[in-house]
Amino acid sequence: MDFLKKRLFWTIAGIIGIYHAAEAQVILRNSYSVGTVPIAPDYSLTTSWAALPTKKDAADNLPLKSKELVDGQAEAKADVFFIHPTIYTQKPAEATFEWNADINDAALNKKVDESTIRNQASIFNGSCRVYAPRYRQAHYYSFVTPNQEDRQRALDLAYADVKKAFEYYLAQYHEGRPIVIASHSQGTLHAKRLLKEFFDGKPLQQKLVFAYLVGDIAGPPAQPNEFEFIKPARSAEEVGGFASWHTYLRDYFPEKYQTYHFSTAVCTNPLTWRLDETYAPKSLNKGGVGLRFTFQPQLADAQVHQGLLWIHKPYVKGRFLLRTKVWHSADMNLFWQSIRENVALRIENYWKNAGK
Repeated sequence: MDFLKKRLFWTIAGIIGIYHAAEAQVILRNSYSVGTVPIAPDYSLTTSWAALPTKKDAADNLPLKSKELVDGQAEAKADVFFIHPTIYTQKPAEATFEWNADINDAALNKKVDESTIRNQASIFNGSCRVYAPRYRQAHYYSFVTPNQEDRQRALDLAYADVKKAFEYYLAQYHEGRPIVIASHSQGTLHAKRLLKEFFDGKPLQQKLVFAYLVGDIAGPPAQPNEFEFIKPARSAEEVGGFASWHTYLRDYFPEKYQTYHFSTAVCTNPLTWRLDETYAPKSLNKGGVGLRFTFQPQLADAQVHQGLLWIHKPYVKGRFLLRTKVWHSADMNLFWQSIRENVALRIENYWKNAGK
């Protein structure tokens, strides 16, 4: 039994990521005003990007045992601007300033690359050139601190970097191409601000293929009226809209379900790409990724329920031992191939509509 539990731990660690939970109880003792803010990124440097189509990086990876998949960035007809989630969870070692990460922290960058960039940003390499900036992400504690001023200042600094990176992308890389916005968790907080500032009702909205605003639980999740002109999509084919979901074990309701108004939130089923509560069996799941970035078809089922995406325990060996109820870290891993195929379809439809 001990062997099975150990093996199961590493299987699930591969699915949900091992960085969030490992040090999630860290408390930052100093206020935001204490210490020196890490130096701002220079996005003219390739080292300020976790992923660029012009360099070898973790977003180029393809899962093991995934047949016929290719990195299609060289021929891609669209770009994705990917904003990664919170990986900065550890106790700051020698930093005098704790609330935002230093993008020159080699150990943290390795965690970012080996988790979110490999497991999430790689989804888009089949049909998009992948751009993923490093940014001074807010520490995990920002989302649990009772001090809302500290929280907001940390998030504002992080967003300032994301905005700066996107402006550099537009000036140096964009070349008028269609854009996909993709994000997870903290990244989705920043993505919503970015969409409102640069796309919603603005000329650049014409270039928006779609927005995947995933794991939107770091604050109140996206509502149907989140944007004035960018609407939640109701099918797999629509372009110009957005999808959002937040994954939990069936019958589980998160602690802040009422506070964050989950019941009215946009929740897309990533197996059907609809907003209704029709059950989607695992047979519709084209494949997820788990242990050692290994591809597994039919990894999970899915059903929208009152603003949440409910799943049964993922279909892995030893699943009867699973106790996880919050599958937030696996929001994208569980549906890796379904998202990959969907973004390709929406890009294809974007180009079809562009000629009309």
